[in-house]
This record gives sequence, C-alpha cells and structure tokens, in this order.
Amino acid sequence: MDIGTGLPESDRKDVATELSRLLADSYTLYLKSHNYHWNVTGPMFQTLHLMFEQHYTELALAVDEIAERIRSLGQPAPATYAAFARLSSIPEEAAPPEAMQMVRNLIDAHATVIATARATLATAEPANDAATADLATRRIDAHEKTSWMLRSLLE
Repeated sequence: MDIGTGLPESDRKDVATELSRLLADSYTLYLKSHNYHWNVTGPMFQTLHLMFEQHYTELALAVDEIAERIRSLGQPAPATYAAFARLSSIPEEAAPPEAMQMVRNLIDAHATVIATARATLATAEPANDAATADLATRRIDAHEKTSWMLRSLLE
C-alpha cells in the first residue's frame, strides 16, 4: 500500500526492521542507564547518579523518535519487554555491578547501539530514506559523544 512516503513497501519494511532493532537496543540501554542511576553506590555516586539520569532522559526522547519513525514507515513499532528482549543485542545483568563496571558496561552498550545505528543507516541510504538516515546519523553522534564521556571517567 502506498502511504505517501515515496518509498516502496519492501524498502519501508526493511528499514523498519533495522529501526526496530535500534529501538530495542536503545530501550534496553535506557533501562540499563535507569537501573544504574537507581543503584549506583560509592565515592563517585553523585557524579554517576546525575550522569546516568542525563543519559536515560536523552534516551527516553530517542526511543520515542525511533518508534514514531517506524510508524511513519507504516509498520508497527515493537513495544513490549518480550519484543525488546528478542530484538536487542545488549545483555542485562542479574544484579547491579560496582560503579566503574557500570561505566564499562555502558561503554559496551553504547558501542552496540552505534553498530545497530550504522546498520540502520546502511539500510536506509540505498533505500533513499533520508529521514531515517538522518535519524541514524544523529543517534550515532549522540552515542559516540556519550561513549567518549564515559571512557573519560576510566582514564
């Protein structure tokens, strides 16, 4: 069905599939950041508590934008924990780790989201989906910057 995007249905579905993975990874990272915000302890508590809050607040806006892009492409957005668990590449922990391990885990999780955003970009560009390509590029930039800031805590 033509929904007025100028993109063929097969391309819209392929891009939406990649966006669904990006949404799942982003939402899982949101939950991880929120978990760490609530559970961080130690001498860096105040710094990390506030930093993790900034991260999950930014991610809350990002997941909404990603989900709305999927809907704009005429596809349903995954929106359950089960769907996110199936689609996400980011592992969860059974219990909160110590503070600096939280930082290392978040660096790894951001790297995963960057890779997923790059895969989304690689699918969107040949489909001539400029809006998704822009969204993926902005997500790459945001996660690269956050990774840099987290890595700086370990130096």
